[in-house]
Amino acid sequence: MTSTAPLAVALESARQGFIAANPQSERQYRQATEVMPGGNTRSVLFYEPFPLAIARGEGCRLWDVDGHEYADFIAEFSAGIYGHSNPSIRAAIDKALDDGINLSGHNLLEARLAQALCERFPSIESVRFTNSGTEANLMMLAAAKAFTGRQKVIVFIGGYHGGVLTFARGPSSVNVPHEFLYAEYNDLDSVRRLFDEHRGEVAAVLVEPMQGASGCIVAEASFLAGLRELTSAHDTLLLFDEVMTSRLAPAAYQSVLGIAPDMTSVGKYIGGGMSFGAFGGRKDIMSLFDPRIRNALQHAGTFNNNVLTMAAGYAGLTSVYTPQAAVELNARGERLRATLNTRFEEASLDIRFNGIGSLMNLQITARTIRSVRDIDASRNDIKDLFFFHLIEHGVYIARRGYVVLSLPVGSAELERFDGAVASFIDRYRNLLPRETL
Repeated sequence: MTSTAPLAVALESARQGFIAANPQSERQYRQATEVMPGGNTRSVLFYEPFPLAIARGEGCRLWDVDGHEYADFIAEFSAGIYGHSNPSIRAAIDKALDDGINLSGHNLLEARLAQALCERFPSIESVRFTNSGTEANLMMLAAAKAFTGRQKVIVFIGGYHGGVLTFARGPSSVNVPHEFLYAEYNDLDSVRRLFDEHRGEVAAVLVEPMQGASGCIVAEASFLAGLRELTSAHDTLLLFDEVMTSRLAPAAYQSVLGIAPDMTSVGKYIGGGMSFGAFGGRKDIMSLFDPRIRNALQHAGTFNNNVLTMAAGYAGLTSVYTPQAAVELNARGERLRATLNTRFEEASLDIRFNGIGSLMNLQITARTIRSVRDIDASRNDIKDLFFFHLIEHGVYIARRGYVVLSLPVGSAELERFDGAVASFIDRYRNLLPRETL
């Protein structure tokens, strides 16, 4: 075990160094607290003693209000795959601006983005747009309940499907009041028990192929295949939340698994940096929303087909994040994660990065993590120390240790990240947890 007192001293020293180096960010934060609760309007961005105020970005570089430059390894929590102001995305937005922003009707852009999505992700036969992944999952659940005529939904501890569908440790007071049944991630028996206890009552199983917000916890292929078998046997819909994971392969991560869910939600990067979400799947399910049909499900949203998102999304998906680009980006992520984990292993440290491809998360254990219950939150002080160290060395990640690669990240940035991790190990080796035989 680490020595608590020396670690606490090191963390406080890092914290004080952060405060001293960022007076303008602190001033900006204090001003924000006067008009927003905690100076915040997006919970995930807050960290103590105060969050950095980012002034501008270019490519995969960020500058804060104090003038510090960072290599961006968070990429808008996976939405910023194109970097900052990608020329193709910007040109598409400029063209959309020239033709008018709010067109008050069907426009020329929405159907072509829909076609691109359906061609890219084969299980999505028909699609509808929303303004966020949260909205996409809400509408996907509504469709599942309407289609099956059932009310209960199986979700997983540690899952995150949006701001009102969060299950880090179970129910949340902000969640929408669906009839949720809670299963254990990577535990097929826990799902079987719920089906047995609620026979004929389950509308859908909602699952992430990798639980991103809980720390890039990867689902076992046999677990997801088992969910496909169980849902089919019980006439229940299998819903894949690929808002984060669709970037992990040219045709979403489900293509790697060889599993076709009944419905899929996507979002984040597909909007080209604009607000975006989408849900789709089998045509017989999606036809519930066909306004030509009597008593069709209603799905409103003033900005569902806004021209900026439609233009940016189409340009990004078809000309920038091509299938080949997806393969190359995720291969870079695999190499980086392997390099970093080798460093920890050679130093005999009980630390590893979890994840797939271009998404990864630092975990303070070398053991396989199968669920959020395998993560020891009492060791988050080490993640804090890691975060402050990387900030000091010009690398910007999420406080929880979440790391995301964007397309502009190249060899110079990867070497910078690797060097920062190497110096973290050298600097704090005696304070970090050691592997036990």
